[in-house]
Order: sequence, then structure tokens, then C-alpha cells
Amino acid sequence: MGSKGRSPLWRGYGGRQRLPGIAGATRGPACLRRPRHRSYGSPGSALGATPLSHPPAAARPVTAVALIGVLGVVYGDIGTSPLYALRASLLHFSSDGIERWEILGLLSLIFWALVLTVTVKYVTLMLRADNRGEGGILALMALAQRQAQSDRGRWLVALVGIAGASLFFGDGIITPAISVLSAVEGLKVISPTFEEAVVPIALGILLALFLVQWRGTGSMGRIFGPICAVWFAVIGLLGLIEVVQEPEVLVALSPTYAIQFCLHYHLAAFIAFGSVVLAVTGAEALYADMGHFGRRPIQIAWVALVLPSLALNYFGQGALLLSNPAAIENPFFLLAPEWARLPLVVLATLATIIASQAMISGAFSIARQCVQMGFLPRLTVLHTSETEQGQIYLPQVNILLLIGVVILVLEFKNSDSLAAAYGLAVTGTFVCTSCLALLVFRGLYRWSWPLVIGVFGPLLLLDLTFFISTALKIPEGGYVPLVLGVILFTLMLTWRRGRDLLFARFRQDSLPLKSFLARLPQSRTTRVPGIAVFMTSQADFVPGALLHNLKHNKVLHQRVLFVTVLNEDIPRVEDRREVTELAPDIHRVILRYGFLESPNLPKELEALRDVGIPFEPMQASYFLGRETVVAAAVPKMPRWRQWLFTLMSRNALPATEFFRIPSDRVVELGVRVAI
Repeated sequence: MGSKGRSPLWRGYGGRQRLPGIAGATRGPACLRRPRHRSYGSPGSALGATPLSHPPAAARPVTAVALIGVLGVVYGDIGTSPLYALRASLLHFSSDGIERWEILGLLSLIFWALVLTVTVKYVTLMLRADNRGEGGILALMALAQRQAQSDRGRWLVALVGIAGASLFFGDGIITPAISVLSAVEGLKVISPTFEEAVVPIALGILLALFLVQWRGTGSMGRIFGPICAVWFAVIGLLGLIEVVQEPEVLVALSPTYAIQFCLHYHLAAFIAFGSVVLAVTGAEALYADMGHFGRRPIQIAWVALVLPSLALNYFGQGALLLSNPAAIENPFFLLAPEWARLPLVVLATLATIIASQAMISGAFSIARQCVQMGFLPRLTVLHTSETEQGQIYLPQVNILLLIGVVILVLEFKNSDSLAAAYGLAVTGTFVCTSCLALLVFRGLYRWSWPLVIGVFGPLLLLDLTFFISTALKIPEGGYVPLVLGVILFTLMLTWRRGRDLLFARFRQDSLPLKSFLARLPQSRTTRVPGIAVFMTSQADFVPGALLHNLKHNKVLHQRVLFVTVLNEDIPRVEDRREVTELAPDIHRVILRYGFLESPNLPKELEALRDVGIPFEPMQASYFLGRETVVAAAVPKMPRWRQWLFTLMSRNALPATEFFRIPSDRVVELGVRVAI
């Protein structure tokens, strides 16, 4: 369209075509930006003005309900490790028979892995590093970035966090497969005739588990805790009975047996570490789920019940193997008397379903955090509870997890084969967590460098040992989580890079808001009744959708709201709205959300009545920009990355659904953007 017929306001700027605001109006991860200085509005706490550690999370009262809930959600994964961890470790040395000192050495390695990795690192140290009550790799990444001194440092920290989150999804696919398979394999102990039925039964259980995710975990959650409490009591009792009959096994509590085992086997012992680490899979859940229960219930449940039960069961299996080496066929189920094995299979299956559910829910939470922090495109987020904000369902993530789990079960067919694939994702996340913790404890708690290195150096060395040992299993199946992690890492970096280029192009081509407002009174722009809500990713620039509306419709609504949604690097924001009057009946509204919150734009705009801005939902029209990405004359991304970014953009959830905007109140203006 030529310049003839344009509004005077548009013509005053030479008729230059402007880039519409980025659809969705988020500005990318707040964690990668420099802190902003506010000159208006309530200061709030979104910028880290309050202490980083959130007192209510630590001081939350410890109740029986909380402790039971911890057992069902936090410890489901690590609680089912006895099903396969010791057996997988011993299989490395079973070809010529297992000797007594080998059993004791591996038992000692497993016990001290539980003590050092879980008790010392996570229960004692990492639970202190909470981001306003929330834990997990991304919350830790946000804390670590505050300690970085430069943009480059913050970006390097972000890379570590992205890598840890990517590996977490790999773990999320393998955990349900190996857990359910290992439980159902108990049927083979009862009767060899069940061998052919193991895979179909496991697939049936997993399909049912994923297909009911849309209903939410509220109803299932009420029975998770009690079942896990029974599970820990039973496995502890089974182990205790065997230990009483063979008390000699308790000498493995001494670390000298672990040291002797490593000194004797050298490389073979190093390879065995890749199976020993199976005993501590799920440790990251202790930290990731801190926001749900608080620090104290997780610590008390571990020390009082979970660790004793796990230790007793592992030592019970060791005692059984000392007296009957043939029990290596399945030492866990052979701990039980024959009459109790079928009920134990049922209980183990329920426990593994709970462990799988916890991992699936964790994958939903991490995926939403990645979206809110700008590392993934918008995804459908359905809230399955009216009272619990954390209970969400992401259909796209659920179907991808289901496909991955089914492929793994059909490909590997048994837990022994899957054990080779398991561990790499877990240990990779361990390494990322330790690296970030170095920065957090140095900056947040003001630990001296000698203290930080003295405490976390050995823990990081142990994590690296676990990681390298599991990396040796890449040809046997360890490639699965590695490939998944690399794919997700590439997707996240591509999305982040593409959004950065879009925002840079927007800033380059946009009109400063001050200049627009200065010319507005002298213009002859027609004002029409109603409220126009313009979404913009840059609060100081004119939304492209407004300029295109002026260009084509030549009118401006009587009331105008420029709305910018920012994502902060904290779990939840207290002072969400910041309102500034720019001109009569023209306001700028900045809405802030934490990485655990889901935006609801109409609800927030209706609340503007509290500050004297009348907002009638039925009079409001929402103007959004929808960009189509095309290659520039000199592309700033390789063709394959540009194709990938375009594909992700096209499949992103529409902004109307993500921000819960009524579809009949939306006007979308598209433009082709060259990057």
C-alpha cells in the first residue's frame, strides 16, 4: 500500500513499514538480562530485593501428611532402585562366579554412594540452595546467574542449566520403562511361564499410566504416600530378616571394602560405577520437589525411613547372595518367601507406577519452566486441579514421553538391557548441579573459595566418576539419553537464538514510544469507542500491531493499553502489575510472572479496576503480531537451524491460548520477518 490514504500520524514518520510486536509478547528469559532499574510503579520483590532463600520453605511445619506425601512423590524413584541396582552391579563379575569380597565391595560402594551423593550433597547441602522455596536445576541456574559478573558468564551458566534440563527429559523417558519392567519381571521368579508376558504386561501398565495423565494426579496422589510407606516398610523388613540370619554382611558398612574393591579391579571397578549409580537415581527429585513440601519433611523422611529401608534391603540382598550365590537371578524378589512373592510383585508394580508418575509430573514442570524462561516455544498447559497450581498436564510432552517409553520397552525388552542405557542422563544432571552449586554457595552464602572447593570438589569428582563410567556404556544403550539430551539441547539453543534475533530485529525497526506519544496530540487520528490492548515485547517501543492498525484502519481506540509480559527468574511473583499513565487514556501495563506461573491476561487486566483504570472485557480488543520467519539476504543462522526455528514457531501454541485471551476478541496482524 502506498503512502496515499494513510493517517497523518503514520505519514509523519515517512510511512516506513514497522515490524509488528512479537506474538506472545514475552521478552525471553529474564535470567539472561541485566537487572532493570524501575523509575515508576511499586518496587515489589521480583528483582531479587528480598532474600534469595525463602524462609517459609524452610520453616514449613513438619506434619504426618507432609511426610507421607514426601514418600509418595519425592522418594518414589530412588525407592524402587533396589529392584535392579545391586543385581546390575554384580552382573559385571558373575561370569566366573561371585566371590564374597566382591559382594561386600559392591555393597559398600552402593551404601557410600547413598551417603555421599544423597545424604551429604542433596539432603544436607542442596536443599539449602532454594530459589524462594523452589528447587531443581532451572531454579539453581537462576540463582547461579545472579552470581555471574558478565553477560558471557550468565550465558555459560545458562548453557549448564539447559544441559541439565535436557538430560532430565532423557531420564524421564527411561525411568518409567526400567522401573515398570523390573517390577513385572518378578513374575518370572514365580514361574518361568510368565517370561513371554512381561513385555506386554509392562506396555499395558505404561499405556494406562500415560493415558490417564489428563485426569491429573490429585486423586492418585492421595494413595501414593501410603503405598510408598508400606513399600519402604516391607523392603526394609525383608532385608532385616536376611541380615539377622547373615550379620557378617554388615562389615560392608566400612568404606575399606569399597576402597579394596576399587584397588583390586581398577578399570573393572570403574565400569561397575556405571551400575552402582543406579542406586542413587532419583536423588535429583529431592531437590526438584522441595517447593512442594519444604526442606524439613524431605530431610526427616530420608533419615528416619528411606535411607534405613534402602540400606537394609541392599544389605539383605547381599546377605542372601553370601549364603546362596545362585540368587543373583533376582535377589530382590528372592528375599521374600515363596508365598509372598506374588503380593510383592503387585506392591513393586504399584511402587514403580508411583515412581514413574513422579518423573512424568517432573517432566511437565520442567517443560513449563523452560517455556516460561524462554528456552522452548509455547506449549499447551492444562491445570488439572482448581486448588493446586503445580498439578498440570502438557499433552505434547505426555505423548512424546509415551512414544519414547514404548520404543524403549520394545527395543530393550528387559531391565538388564535398559540398565545400560540408564544412568548417563542422571549423572549428567548431577555434574551440572554440582557446577552450579559452586557458584551459588560462593556467592549466596559467601563461602570462601577453599571451603567451596573443599566441600564440592570431592562431590564433583564423584559425579564425574559416575558420569564417565556411564559414558562407557554408550555403545550398549547409553546413547539413548545422550541422543535425547543433544536433540533437546539443540532445540532449546535454536529457539533461544532465533528469539534473540527476532527481538534484535524488532528493536532495530521499531518506533520509540516517546516519539509516538509526542506526535499524537497534533495528529488527526480518529479515536473510536472501545479498549485496544496491544501486546508488545518491548515496553519502550510502539507495538508494530498498532502501526499496522493505523496504516490499514486509520483509527485508534479511545482507551489504549500497551501490555508487556515479562518472565522473572523466581518461582512466583508477588507484585505482578506495574501501571504507568503515558497520556490521557493511554497506559503501559507490565505484567510479571515467575517460572512456575501460567499467565492469565484477561484476569490481570480486569484487576486494573483496583488502580482506577476501567476495563470492560466485552469492550476490549486484543491486537497481536504474528510473524512469519524467512531467510535474510545474509542469514544470521545456518539454514538447518533456521528451518528448525521456523518449524518450532509454526507449532508453538497460539498466544491467544497461552495467555487465555478470548479468541473472539483477538485481531492478529502478520508480517514476514527476515533474520
